[in-house]
Amino acid sequence: MARAKRWEATPIVDGFGEIKLFSWRYFFDFIHQKMLDYQTYIWRGQRCDDWLLESTLDRLTKTAKVAEAKSYLFRNQHLEQFKYAARGRRGTNPPLLETENDWWALGQHYGLATPLLDWTTSPFVAAYFAFIGTGEKQTKSRAVYALSRPTIEKKAKESLAKEEDKRKQLKQDIESGKKNVGLLELHTLDAPLRPEVEFIHPLSGENQRLVNQGGLFTRFPANSNVQSWVQKNFEATKKYALIKIVAPNKDREACLKALNRMNINHLSLFPDLYGASTFCNLFGEIESY
Repeated sequence: MARAKRWEATPIVDGFGEIKLFSWRYFFDFIHQKMLDYQTYIWRGQRCDDWLLESTLDRLTKTAKVAEAKSYLFRNQHLEQFKYAARGRRGTNPPLLETENDWWALGQHYGLATPLLDWTTSPFVAAYFAFIGTGEKQTKSRAVYALSRPTIEKKAKESLAKEEDKRKQLKQDIESGKKNVGLLELHTLDAPLRPEVEFIHPLSGENQRLVNQGGLFTRFPANSNVQSWVQKNFEATKKYALIKIVAPNKDREACLKALNRMNINHLSLFPDLYGASTFCNLFGEIESY
């Protein structure tokens, strides 16, 4: 008797490919057969399979119709406002947050629109976040993304090296008189360069949820989404940099029950009263949860 087809894969186009699972239960098989030895991938789940992999701050700037030329100023003002608003609200003797990304990570935890995207080291935690949410506008499938961290980091380092070379050449041209620039452009030449993509692991103990979820963040360039960035930077690449795994929405209850048997639930992922409440509510929503 022939075995039923479990999934189908689209061709890899510019480092991106999609895996369509015919049932949620084949997610386990796919991870075991195809991904078990690739521990450097990070994972993210999204409720609707047509949602872009973009940050909440990018969505906010779109909603607020912030012009791209003013986006940088808007983002800086947004973070500064949060810093002032957070004064006296972090408890006694709060840990020092030294970098901009530390502040963004704190804000992400408490619902601030930030340039960060949440990821996890566990494909099953990502699947939980893909399937737990509900809403009126629901697509027929849910999505779990797998991002090859070393592949992205290597490309980001290459881009940074090219930018450093361009800046070095421009400085030489200015010094030799081949090129004239204004004071503002001259000032930006001395500003520190940062990688185009960053992977962020906050050390602050203020976010116990992040620890339980095996969580980390990425920061991609402003006004871009992960898939478009990948396909732009990995043109003609036939190896995966980003994988999109879609599973039928109709399997939601079966997925959540299976993950609960693995102790992946709100009680384990959110070690607080919110997690306890949501966990208990699911017993009323899903039979035999």
